[in-house]
Amino acid sequence: MDATYHLNGGFKPTAKRFADLDGPDFFPTPAWATHALIDNEKFVGDVWESACGDGAMSRVLETANRSVISSDLFDRGYGEAGEDFLSPRRRADNIVTNPPYNAAEGFVRSGVEASKRKFALLLRLAFLEGANRASTIFAVHPPSRVWVFSERITFYPSGAVQKGSGTTAYAWFVWDKDALGGTELKWFKPGYKARYSSGRQAEMLGTASS
Repeated sequence: MDATYHLNGGFKPTAKRFADLDGPDFFPTPAWATHALIDNEKFVGDVWESACGDGAMSRVLETANRSVISSDLFDRGYGEAGEDFLSPRRRADNIVTNPPYNAAEGFVRSGVEASKRKFALLLRLAFLEGANRASTIFAVHPPSRVWVFSERITFYPSGAVQKGSGTTAYAWFVWDKDALGGTELKWFKPGYKARYSSGRQAEMLGTASS
């Protein structure tokens, strides 16, 4: 029996996200979750996807921005392999990524420094909690906007049968170098999951690559 499943077919909420149960943290991001961001946030200049995995998020970003840089610490067949974002060797106008769960705080620190305009991380909404983050990350570099999903995102290991639904709330945390102080809390309108279904997504990606 797959250890990641409940008996009812849904994924279990865990303290740590396990995708490859014996390997590095890897959860391809559903396309609709990235579309929700780029439909509501404008990114001027190049975009760096710094934990690109198999390119799931990068391919969606390319539909809105022709200049997308893709890299990852591990080689999953997409982008430049071997680049550790916790010690970035480059800067970009914008950085958009879904970080490994156990490296989220390090990604915030690196992203704030390596981005020139905007930096967006897909994180659990519960990332807002915690005395340590309140006194370090959020006291020094609070996000400009937090976009909360009205619909639950379900992350599946690559190749897994997609059944059940997620139980964890997620949000896009956006640091905007041009924004005024303070953090704005926003909600995505429901409907993104249905609007960017697999068939519609394939059609859009095919048009973008032609």
